[in-house]
Amino acid sequence: MPHKTAIDSVQAIINIYKKDIDRTLIHENLKLTAEQRLLNLQNFQEFAFEIREAGKKAHKSKVEGKLDDL
Repeated sequence: MPHKTAIDSVQAIINIYKKDIDRTLIHENLKLTAEQRLLNLQNFQEFAFEIREAGKKAHKSKVEGKLDDL
């Protein structure tokens, strides 16, 4: 039986992770230009900011509603 090298061990670990990754998303993203990827990132960050702000607003309303009950 051949001796496993460090590279073989690393490749085995990579193969374990690869089965759980949708590589089509990676391939689709790599078809985009760098500018398009940056715009997608910017849009995602703006969306995340809006969601975060909505969460803060909802939490504040909930807290203020509880204070009104006192």
